[in-house]
Amino acid sequence: MAKAINLTDKQKAAALLVSLGMDLSASIMKWMKDDDIEQITLEIANMRKLPPEIINEVVKEFYQLCVAKEYVSQGGIEYAEEILQKAVGVSKATEIINRLSSSLEIAPFDFLRHTDSSEVFNFIENEHPQTIALVVAHLMPDQSAMILSKLDSDVRADVIRRIALMDRTVPEIISDVERVLERKVAAIAKGQEYSSVGGVSSVVNILNRVDRGTEKTILDSLEESDPELTEEIRRSLFTFEDVITLDDRAVQRFLREVDSKKLSYALKTANDELKEKIFKNMSQRAGEMLKEEMDYLGPVRLRDVEEAQQEIVNTIRRLEEEGEIIIARGGEEEIIV
Repeated sequence: MAKAINLTDKQKAAALLVSLGMDLSASIMKWMKDDDIEQITLEIANMRKLPPEIINEVVKEFYQLCVAKEYVSQGGIEYAEEILQKAVGVSKATEIINRLSSSLEIAPFDFLRHTDSSEVFNFIENEHPQTIALVVAHLMPDQSAMILSKLDSDVRADVIRRIALMDRTVPEIISDVERVLERKVAAIAKGQEYSSVGGVSSVVNILNRVDRGTEKTILDSLEESDPELTEEIRRSLFTFEDVITLDDRAVQRFLREVDSKKLSYALKTANDELKEKIFKNMSQRAGEMLKEEMDYLGPVRLRDVEEAQQEIVNTIRRLEEEGEIIIARGGEEEIIV
């Protein structure tokens, strides 16, 4: 009888998806690359009925790989292997780790993700801003926010600019920086693939976790050297979907500034929860009029919807700058007086 070990990786993936059922498999395939979808779909189409024991082996192997990957994220490859050895034995643990290592890309500076932010700051505070930017861009957003808040304002703005303009970094540079930091923290890490990090989204992810004062200082300093980049970052810091996080008073305040036609366009692609948030903060008459306007709107260009949403976001950002409303942030505790 055939065993799961005789199946290729693509055949195992096909078997796993078949065992999960159509709905769950479809939701998983949405996240896969087109080439992988094509190859696995072909395997599914050519698959003969597999015995239950083979399916069970495939599912068990998948589960073990998931568990091993979780252990790796908690404490690294060695930590994962040690736990697996206790759980499934040395031979099986080695097999799992070898399979995982061949497909798992260990993130650059992964060893710093399990280090206290203050310690990481001490390791890199005297490094060149480009080195600091490279390290910060690879850390967890909460770690990055903490480190940025400790940097001098001039250095901080320079680091933010470098992260925003960062695209891809060659392996040699990452490895060189890692080796320096490894000597400081006596850890081991490898960066063997090109690392696509940084960009405006990375900056936004960090700034959304710092306090309002730090954010303002960073953006004001950055605006002097690169106003266009600063404006792009500002536009991305608060999106239309984030309206759901505002308190009712803030929603009522910005609604007084927004044209009903713009609002009807903006809500065209909004989910039901966001629409309900808007309607409950309007008078019954205004809400009914807005619903009628949306009903008669008909098909509209997505570009017009996005422009209306951005105009509302700009209004909200202006009101926050003027102290009219508060946008809650993860890096500060808001005190309302």
